[in-house]
Amino acid sequence: MTADGALQPRIETQPKPRLSLGRIVQMNLGFLGLQFSFGLQQANMGPIYSYLGASEASMPFLWLAGPITGLLVQPIVGALSDRTVTRIGRRTPYFLIGAVLCSIALFAMPYSPALWVAASLLWLLDAANNITMEPYRAYVGDRLDETQRPIGFLTQSAFTGLAQTLAYLAPSIFVWFGMNADAVDAHGIPDVTKLAFAIGAVLSLSTILWSVWRVPELPLTPPQLAQMRDRPMSIATTWRDFAEAVRDMPQPMRRLAVAMFCQWFGMFCYWQYAVLSLARAFFESGTAEAVRDATLINSRLGGFYNAIAFAAALMLVPLTRKLGAGPVHAACMTAAGFAMLVLPTITNEAWCYLPMLGIGLGWASLMGTPYVMLADCIPPERTGIYMGIFNMFIVIPMLVESLTLPFFYTPVLGGDPRHVIMLGGAMMLIAALATLRVGRSAPAVAVAAAG
Repeated sequence: MTADGALQPRIETQPKPRLSLGRIVQMNLGFLGLQFSFGLQQANMGPIYSYLGASEASMPFLWLAGPITGLLVQPIVGALSDRTVTRIGRRTPYFLIGAVLCSIALFAMPYSPALWVAASLLWLLDAANNITMEPYRAYVGDRLDETQRPIGFLTQSAFTGLAQTLAYLAPSIFVWFGMNADAVDAHGIPDVTKLAFAIGAVLSLSTILWSVWRVPELPLTPPQLAQMRDRPMSIATTWRDFAEAVRDMPQPMRRLAVAMFCQWFGMFCYWQYAVLSLARAFFESGTAEAVRDATLINSRLGGFYNAIAFAAALMLVPLTRKLGAGPVHAACMTAAGFAMLVLPTITNEAWCYLPMLGIGLGWASLMGTPYVMLADCIPPERTGIYMGIFNMFIVIPMLVESLTLPFFYTPVLGGDPRHVIMLGGAMMLIAALATLRVGRSAPAVAVAAAG
């Protein structure tokens, strides 16, 4: 809307050049470094907190950095990136700032001397990742026409699977190559963890630099520049853009909110308590030694499910074209839900790989399919802010889980981390039902165009 309340004309960009598969891969390479960072967090923050003396019940409080920084940073950065004009693009400055901060935090994290230091560094790390995340997704929406967006977003999902496979497996790979799994510092943090975080710091910055160098942003059109000059970037215009975007939110996006709440609540339960659940199931203990052994087991299981996610993301492209994003996503959430219900009952590592198939399918769909459902129902001039708002559908359930779980962890879940994983499975099944309620109208646009 304009300042006098009239509806703002929809600004259409000039036809976008089609990109080869190789160029689409290169533009998404930055997601490899970004998701390697997230994989390191998922696999190692729980153990690091445990080594530094955190209790099981307090674990969700220590993970608050992700949802709070996402809630505060991503919508603001998304709105700002819609209005930023620089010589290197409107999204690129945010990629670069976020990547530098992320690398610093990754290098420092495994050297934390105390619990409060690790928690503080996680705040910096998550803020940096959130500065990068939604402008990156908006960049893909900016750069690709609607016929190529499904492959663009699902390529991001594939890189997510590959990056997190490597992040989860890194400590085990180092052990296989001869590093001592029991070599730890004075605080109990293993040397293999320190090396994995150092590699993540290098990847975080180098892959982002490669993507923006090889596939730069498209120049803004004269109508886009005129619209930005009419309402220059400021705190007032940013807030007004946010309020108007919420008010004008497309109906398919509103309907996705329930599904997003349930699936991300479930995934946060899994990430926070997977290692502790394995320690209890395999060793009937929560001691530092049991947690260290369970961490290596979880790294292998996590590497496997992320490898499945990498392969599944590629398979989801034709399935999404044929069946629609909604039904495909619901099926994947169902598989992940049943997998989480079964996993805590297994006491043998070999059998754990079977439910990892379901978690891998769910993770592949979760990181790509909802964005296919979203991308073509939002106006292109508001891509950044709507991607930021959509991320609120991710971080709010994480925030709710982190603030509420400590209070019912013992009285309702019996103080058993295995029951948290089962709760996550139930939430994934509810997410599947909620996704079916969205219907096929939203994905049909992208799917029909992609066919």
